[in-house]
Amino acid sequence: FQAPTVGGGLNMAREIVIAPSILSADFAKLGAEVEAIDRDGCDWVHLDVMDGHFVPNITFGPDVVAALRPHSDKVFDTHLMIAPCDLYLEAFAKAGSDIITVHAEAGPHLDRSLQYIRSLGKKAGVSLTPSTPESAIEYVLDKLDLVLVMTVNPGFGGQTFIPAQLEKIRAIRKMIGERPIHLEVDGGVNVDTAGLVAEAGADALVAGSAVFKNGDYAKNIAAIREAAMAGVAA
Repeated sequence: FQAPTVGGGLNMAREIVIAPSILSADFAKLGAEVEAIDRDGCDWVHLDVMDGHFVPNITFGPDVVAALRPHSDKVFDTHLMIAPCDLYLEAFAKAGSDIITVHAEAGPHLDRSLQYIRSLGKKAGVSLTPSTPESAIEYVLDKLDLVLVMTVNPGFGGQTFIPAQLEKIRAIRKMIGERPIHLEVDGGVNVDTAGLVAEAGADALVAGSAVFKNGDYAKNIAAIREAAMAGVAA
């Protein structure tokens, strides 16, 4: 995990992180899929954990994260769409997560959850669903290493990007200011939307189906990165 390059303005010079979501990978060969995206140019590996309660889908737990850990040295970016989350933070930390992101909506004490993640020696993130305002993180910015804006409703891959979230991304970029906090976007990110979210201020892009479609992961990752960098330069 590297802190983002910081500087003035919305379109500051910054590195773009591409984090393929293995939610769109072939679950019958997840280890090989993680090795493939590592080899083909991903920066982080995004792990979508869903509990069938907070979101209407069930994916995998800490044992799968631990099983995948030997397959890549890249940052494991673990997005917990589970409630309550605090009971499981230690397990995901021990499994090899580098960043652990919890939802602002998933528990009563966000500040406590973030403190706990950091006490485990991990980077702490918070995610906002499309209906959650950016004000939800205003008083925990000092505990954050990452903010994740959901540009679809969480629960399933392959959904359509929600354009209204671009204003939220811009607002959060202003809130972050000079702090070394990554601004990540997840949901409907592809070559058509990567430039939009990067122009708005995102520096970490989660992409699932846009990476894993057609099997040419290197080409897909490069295309998303190119589109994002064009947005940064806009």
